[in-house]
Amino acid sequence: MNKNKGVIFDLDGVLVDTAKFHFLAWQKLANDLGFDITETQNEQLKGVSRVKSLEKILEWGDVKLSQDQFMEQMAMKNDNYLAYICSMTKKDILPGVGTVIDYLSENSIPFALGSASKNARIILEKTDLIQRFDAVVDGNDVSKAKPNPEVFLIAAEKINIPSENCIVFEDSVAGVQAANIANMTSIGIGEKSTLHEAHYVFKDFTEIDKDFIIKLINN
Repeated sequence: MNKNKGVIFDLDGVLVDTAKFHFLAWQKLANDLGFDITETQNEQLKGVSRVKSLEKILEWGDVKLSQDQFMEQMAMKNDNYLAYICSMTKKDILPGVGTVIDYLSENSIPFALGSASKNARIILEKTDLIQRFDAVVDGNDVSKAKPNPEVFLIAAEKINIPSENCIVFEDSVAGVQAANIANMTSIGIGEKSTLHEAHYVFKDFTEIDKDFIIKLINN
């Protein structure tokens, strides 16, 4: 076993699925303003900033707000989202994740979180994952968004593993690009057609077997 390897996980869409909570929070905002948004429209908001997302939603509902009202709605959306994620439990961990994390822990392979989410620590606490990680780097620790590799480089430094020896699990194109720029091995979680820049792609963690992890660690 190569002990000089480390693993970095993104959070949303990799360890847990919080996209549904963003949708519910945006949908409540729209409903409070007198209209509705669909799950199809919500797909257009993924990876988009909160400001741009609200601008799109207001355009869909043909609603005009003053700057003060706009800022108020943004704050309310975040409060609603936080209320949803505060109800998360271990049951919200995506299938297959626990098996991979258990294997890494049992074999003393260090692993870190590298997420743009500023709510990452809350989510890890609610799902009882926080104590499992050797390091956590989130949106409060970085100034540059993916595909800039800053979040992954900081995570690698925190677990004391050279970047070229790190393996990154990501579900976004920007995240895969960030891992590649950092000269890390990128594992896409999602659709191959979308994440084709990754070194390997799996639909979810249930498709990843122990032999593949062993091969990655020993490569």
